[in-house]
Amino acid sequence: MPKQLDFTNKTLVQYADGPVILESTVHGLSASDLDLSLTSDSWSIRQIVHHLADGDEIWKMCIKAALGNEQGLFSLLWYWEKPQVDWSQSWHYAGRDIDSSLELLRANRNQIVELINQTPGAWEKSIRLQRPEGQEERITVGHVLEMQVRHVAEHILDIQKICQAHMIV
Repeated sequence: MPKQLDFTNKTLVQYADGPVILESTVHGLSASDLDLSLTSDSWSIRQIVHHLADGDEIWKMCIKAALGNEQGLFSLLWYWEKPQVDWSQSWHYAGRDIDSSLELLRANRNQIVELINQTPGAWEKSIRLQRPEGQEERITVGHVLEMQVRHVAEHILDIQKICQAHMIV
């Protein structure tokens, strides 16, 4: 039991720290730096930041649904019906300032951490998730948190690669 608790706490700390690490990664970048990407057909730093905030907000609702109604069904079919690049265009990732997305990511993570700390057994709570092909699977709050920790970490590496490729220190 203690090992599970230590792992859970470590993941929760990583989850809570994600916005701070992202903010420090993009701190000091100019508006033109934010528009840099690795290739002409890959996302810019600006688009990555918006993608992280929006994705985190979407999965925040899965966590809240699992904490509030384990018998419920969570579906992202509305989102999965379109490629992510289409969402980035619909939600104007390329032309928006990143400040509101950074604030949203920070606020959402703070709220979820507080909620998890107040909910007994939160890590193991789960909800049915409807997959794009129609099948359902049970997904735990802990799994969603781990997934979101990895998601932010992977995109922070992408941002660092962009900065390195363009010799931005």
